[in-house]
Amino acid sequence: MTKTVTGLFDHYSDASAAVEELKSAGIPDRDISLVSNNSDGRHSDDNNAAEGAGAGAGIGAAVGGAGGLLTGLGIMAIPGVGPVVAAGWLAATAAGAIAGAVVGGAAGGLIGALTDSGVDENDAHVYAEGVRRGGTLVTAKVDEPLVFEAEAILKRSNWVDLPTRRSEYEGQGWTRFDESAEPYSKTEVVEDRARYAGRAL
Repeated sequence: MTKTVTGLFDHYSDASAAVEELKSAGIPDRDISLVSNNSDGRHSDDNNAAEGAGAGAGIGAAVGGAGGLLTGLGIMAIPGVGPVVAAGWLAATAAGAIAGAVVGGAAGGLIGALTDSGVDENDAHVYAEGVRRGGTLVTAKVDEPLVFEAEAILKRSNWVDLPTRRSEYEGQGWTRFDESAEPYSKTEVVEDRARYAGRAL
Protein backbone atom coordinates (compact mmCIF):
# COMPACT_ATOMS: atom_id res chain seq x y z
CA MET A 1 0.00 0.00 0.00
CA THR A 2 1.30 3.46 -0.88
CA LYS A 3 0.64 6.84 0.65
CA THR A 4 1.17 10.33 -0.79
CA VAL A 5 3.63 12.39 1.26
CA THR A 6 3.75 16.11 0.47
CA GLY A 7 5.84 19.07 1.59
CA LEU A 8 5.80 22.76 0.71
CA PHE A 9 9.07 24.70 0.70
CA ASP A 10 9.67 28.44 0.53
CA HIS A 11 12.99 27.90 -1.25
CA TYR A 12 13.75 25.73 -4.27
CA SER A 13 17.13 24.76 -2.81
CA ASP A 14 15.44 23.14 0.21
CA ALA A 15 13.00 21.28 -2.03
CA SER A 16 15.70 19.96 -4.35
CA ALA A 17 17.73 18.79 -1.34
CA ALA A 18 14.62 16.96 -0.09
CA VAL A 19 14.21 15.27 -3.49
CA GLU A 20 17.80 14.02 -3.38
CA GLU A 21 17.30 12.70 0.17
CA LEU A 22 14.09 10.91 -0.82
CA LYS A 23 15.98 9.25 -3.67
CA SER A 24 18.79 8.25 -1.30
CA ALA A 25 16.17 6.66 0.95
CA GLY A 26 15.18 4.38 -1.91
CA ILE A 27 12.20 6.21 -3.39
CA PRO A 28 12.52 6.09 -7.20
CA ASP A 29 12.29 9.14 -9.48
CA ARG A 30 9.02 7.87 -10.96
CA ASP A 31 7.35 8.20 -7.53
CA ILE A 32 8.58 11.76 -6.80
CA SER A 33 7.18 14.98 -8.21
CA LEU A 34 8.25 18.61 -7.94
CA VAL A 35 6.35 21.79 -8.87
CA SER A 36 8.17 25.09 -8.35
CA ASN A 37 7.13 28.69 -8.96
CA ASN A 38 9.25 30.20 -11.74
CA SER A 39 8.19 33.86 -11.50
CA ASP A 40 11.84 34.86 -11.24
CA GLY A 41 12.72 33.06 -14.49
CA ARG A 42 15.37 31.03 -12.65
CA HIS A 43 14.79 28.17 -15.08
CA SER A 44 14.48 28.81 -18.79
CA ASP A 45 13.58 26.68 -21.77
CA ASP A 46 16.11 27.02 -24.55
CA ASN A 47 14.05 25.42 -27.31
CA ASN A 48 10.83 27.41 -26.91
CA ALA A 49 8.82 24.39 -25.82
CA ALA A 50 7.43 26.59 -23.09
CA GLU A 51 5.43 28.53 -25.65
CA GLY A 52 2.79 25.81 -25.71
CA ALA A 53 3.08 25.29 -21.98
CA GLY A 54 2.42 28.98 -21.47
CA ALA A 55 -1.03 28.37 -22.86
CA GLY A 56 -1.51 25.50 -20.44
CA ALA A 57 -0.79 22.85 -23.05
CA GLY A 58 1.62 20.79 -21.00
CA ILE A 59 5.18 20.52 -19.89
CA GLY A 60 8.01 21.99 -21.94
CA ALA A 61 11.50 20.59 -22.43
CA ALA A 62 14.10 19.67 -19.86
CA VAL A 63 15.74 22.63 -18.15
CA GLY A 64 18.65 21.31 -16.16
CA GLY A 65 19.14 20.05 -12.62
CA ALA A 66 21.36 17.87 -10.51
CA GLY A 67 20.40 14.51 -11.95
CA GLY A 68 17.51 12.09 -12.39
CA LEU A 69 14.15 13.71 -11.71
CA LEU A 70 15.65 17.19 -11.52
CA THR A 71 17.09 16.93 -15.04
CA GLY A 72 13.55 16.30 -16.29
CA LEU A 73 12.19 19.62 -15.13
CA GLY A 74 9.99 21.30 -17.71
CA ILE A 75 8.11 24.57 -17.93
CA MET A 76 4.34 24.85 -17.78
CA ALA A 77 1.73 27.38 -16.71
CA ILE A 78 -0.88 26.76 -14.03
CA PRO A 79 -3.96 29.01 -13.87
CA GLY A 80 -3.67 31.30 -10.83
CA VAL A 81 -0.03 30.32 -10.27
CA GLY A 82 1.65 31.35 -13.49
CA PRO A 83 4.90 29.84 -14.81
CA VAL A 84 6.28 26.85 -12.94
CA VAL A 85 8.99 24.30 -13.48
CA ALA A 86 7.76 20.82 -12.83
CA ALA A 87 8.65 17.15 -13.10
CA GLY A 88 7.16 13.84 -12.14
CA TRP A 89 3.76 12.20 -11.93
CA LEU A 90 1.94 15.06 -10.17
CA ALA A 91 3.12 17.54 -12.80
CA ALA A 92 2.00 15.23 -15.60
CA THR A 93 -1.43 14.80 -13.98
CA ALA A 94 -1.83 18.57 -13.52
CA ALA A 95 -0.67 19.25 -17.09
CA GLY A 96 -3.18 16.72 -18.42
CA ALA A 97 -5.99 18.38 -16.51
CA ILE A 98 -4.98 21.83 -17.75
CA ALA A 99 -4.55 20.69 -21.36
CA GLY A 100 -7.94 18.98 -21.23
CA ALA A 101 -9.55 22.15 -19.88
CA VAL A 102 -10.65 20.31 -16.77
CA VAL A 103 -10.70 23.38 -14.58
CA GLY A 104 -12.75 24.65 -11.67
CA GLY A 105 -13.08 23.43 -8.10
CA ALA A 106 -11.36 20.30 -6.92
CA ALA A 107 -11.31 18.83 -10.42
CA GLY A 108 -8.89 21.33 -11.93
CA GLY A 109 -5.16 21.55 -12.40
CA LEU A 110 -2.93 21.32 -9.36
CA ILE A 111 -5.78 21.02 -6.83
CA GLY A 112 -7.30 18.12 -8.75
CA ALA A 113 -3.95 16.37 -9.16
CA LEU A 114 -3.30 16.63 -5.41
CA THR A 115 -6.75 15.51 -4.28
CA ASP A 116 -6.77 12.65 -6.80
CA SER A 117 -3.55 11.41 -5.18
CA GLY A 118 -5.11 11.40 -1.71
CA VAL A 119 -4.20 14.87 -0.39
CA ASP A 120 -6.96 16.51 1.67
CA GLU A 121 -8.66 19.21 -0.42
CA ASN A 122 -8.21 21.91 2.24
CA ASP A 123 -4.49 21.11 2.38
CA ALA A 124 -4.32 21.07 -1.43
CA HIS A 125 -5.58 24.66 -1.51
CA VAL A 126 -2.82 25.77 0.87
CA TYR A 127 -0.19 23.90 -1.15
CA ALA A 128 -1.37 25.50 -4.40
CA GLU A 129 -1.43 28.95 -2.81
CA GLY A 130 2.07 28.33 -1.47
CA VAL A 131 3.34 27.59 -4.98
CA ARG A 132 1.50 30.70 -6.25
CA ARG A 133 3.40 32.78 -3.69
CA GLY A 134 6.79 31.50 -4.79
CA GLY A 135 7.07 28.10 -3.14
CA THR A 136 8.02 24.63 -4.30
CA LEU A 137 5.95 21.51 -3.74
CA VAL A 138 7.51 18.06 -3.37
CA THR A 139 5.17 15.08 -3.49
CA ALA A 140 6.09 11.41 -3.29
CA LYS A 141 4.19 8.15 -3.53
CA VAL A 142 5.71 6.11 -0.73
CA ASP A 143 5.30 2.50 0.36
CA GLU A 144 3.85 2.24 3.87
CA PRO A 145 7.13 1.19 5.58
CA LEU A 146 8.89 4.33 4.26
CA VAL A 147 6.16 6.88 5.08
CA PHE A 148 7.62 7.96 8.44
CA GLU A 149 11.12 8.32 6.98
CA ALA A 150 9.86 10.28 3.95
CA GLU A 151 7.91 12.69 6.16
CA ALA A 152 10.97 13.11 8.39
CA ILE A 153 13.11 13.92 5.33
CA LEU A 154 10.69 16.61 4.17
CA LYS A 155 10.41 18.09 7.65
CA ARG A 156 14.15 18.33 8.27
CA SER A 157 14.63 19.81 4.79
CA ASN A 158 12.88 22.94 6.11
CA TRP A 159 9.34 22.27 4.95
CA VAL A 160 6.56 24.77 5.68
CA ASP A 161 4.36 23.94 8.68
CA LEU A 162 1.02 23.73 6.89
CA PRO A 163 -1.41 24.64 9.74
CA THR A 164 0.71 27.67 10.63
CA ARG A 165 0.92 28.82 7.01
CA ARG A 166 -2.84 28.33 6.55
CA SER A 167 -3.45 30.55 9.59
CA GLU A 168 -1.06 33.19 8.23
CA TYR A 169 -2.82 33.20 4.87
CA GLU A 170 -6.24 33.37 6.51
CA GLY A 171 -5.03 36.28 8.64
CA GLN A 172 -4.50 38.15 5.36
CA GLY A 173 -8.09 37.45 4.27
CA TRP A 174 -7.30 34.38 2.15
CA THR A 175 -9.87 31.56 2.08
CA ARG A 176 -8.86 29.21 -0.74
CA PHE A 177 -6.73 29.00 -3.87
CA ASP A 178 -8.26 30.99 -6.74
CA GLU A 179 -7.14 29.89 -10.18
CA SER A 180 -8.53 33.13 -11.65
CA ALA A 181 -6.23 35.24 -9.43
CA GLU A 182 -3.26 37.10 -10.88
CA PRO A 183 0.02 35.21 -10.43
CA TYR A 184 2.49 36.69 -7.95
CA SER A 185 5.21 38.90 -9.41
CA LYS A 186 8.87 38.39 -8.58
CA THR A 187 8.68 41.36 -6.17
CA GLU A 188 5.61 39.95 -4.41
CA VAL A 189 7.34 36.58 -4.04
CA VAL A 190 10.39 38.23 -2.43
CA GLU A 191 8.16 40.21 -0.05
CA ASP A 192 6.19 37.11 0.90
CA ARG A 193 9.33 35.06 1.59
CA ALA A 194 10.70 37.85 3.79
CA ARG A 195 7.44 37.94 5.76
CA TYR A 196 7.61 34.25 6.61
CA ALA A 197 11.32 34.36 7.32
CA GLY A 198 10.61 37.09 9.86
CA ARG A 199 13.05 39.42 8.15
CA ALA A 200 12.46 43.00 7.11
CA LEU A 201 13.16 43.80 3.46
